[in-house]
Amino acid sequence: MSSPTPTRNPAPPSAAPTTATTASAGYRLSTRGVLRSEWHKLWTLRSTWITLTTGVALVLAVGITMGATYDGDDAEIDTIVFTLFGTQLSQICLAVLGILVTAGEYSTGMIRASLTAVPTRLSVLWSKAGIFTAVAFAVSLVTNVVTFLAAQIWLAGSDKELTLTDDGVLAALTTSAASLTLLSLIALGLGALLRSVPGAIGAFVGGVIILPEIAAMLPLDAIDTAVRYFPAQAASSLGSVARVENTIAPGTALLTLALWAAVIIAASSVLLKRRDV
Repeated sequence: MSSPTPTRNPAPPSAAPTTATTASAGYRLSTRGVLRSEWHKLWTLRSTWITLTTGVALVLAVGITMGATYDGDDAEIDTIVFTLFGTQLSQICLAVLGILVTAGEYSTGMIRASLTAVPTRLSVLWSKAGIFTAVAFAVSLVTNVVTFLAAQIWLAGSDKELTLTDDGVLAALTTSAASLTLLSLIALGLGALLRSVPGAIGAFVGGVIILPEIAAMLPLDAIDTAVRYFPAQAASSLGSVARVENTIAPGTALLTLALWAAVIIAASSVLLKRRDV
C-alpha cells in the first residue's frame, strides 16, 4: 500500500506580488515624469501657440520693416537694437504666456489635479519654470537670428551692415533672448504668486514696466541709480553690440535679472507650500 502524497503548503500571501504593488511600481512619480507632463500641458494649449506665434511675427515684421525703410536717419542707433525693435512688443506676449503657464491653471481649476498628482507641489512649479525657460529662450534666440539675417538683406551696403561673425553680434542676439526669457520668467513667478491672470498682468505692466519709468523722473541721484537695477532697465543694457549709456554692465544686468526671477520664484515656492489650493 503506497503512502499518501504529501501536500505542499501554499505560499504565504506576502510572496505573491499584489496588483497594488505592481501598479505603484509602474506609475512611480519622478522628476522626468513631471517635466514630461508640463511639456505636454504647455504645447496642448492654444494660448501657447497664439502668444508665441504673435511674438515671433511681431519681431520679424518690425525687423523687416525697419530694414526695408532704413534711409540713414537712425545711424546713431545700435544695429542690433534697430533690427530687434520688435522685441519690445514680443516681451508682452512672452510675459502673458508665462503668466498663463502658472495663473492660468488656477483660473481653470486644473491646478487641483496637478497638485494631487504631485503632492510635493514644488516639483510642479519648478518644472513649469524650467520648461518655460527652455522654450522661451530657444524661440527668442531663433527669432532674433532669423530677424537679423532678414533685415540685413535690405541693410547690406549701408552703415548698419553686419554679419553673424562680426564681433559682438552673436553675443548681442543671445543676451537679447536671455533678457526676454528672464523678464517672462519674472511674469511666470508673478502668476504663481498672485494666482490671477489679470492681477499678474497688471502687476507686470505696472510694476516692471511703468513704475520704474515714473521713479526715474524724480530728481534724486540715489533713485536714478536704483532704477538701473529694476528688471526692465537692466534688460535695456542687453542686446546691443555697443555699450548702452547710463546702464549697468551687461554681465551685471544678466545677474540682476536672474536674481529678480529667482527671488520671485522662491517667494512663489514658499507660498505654494503654505497655502491651500
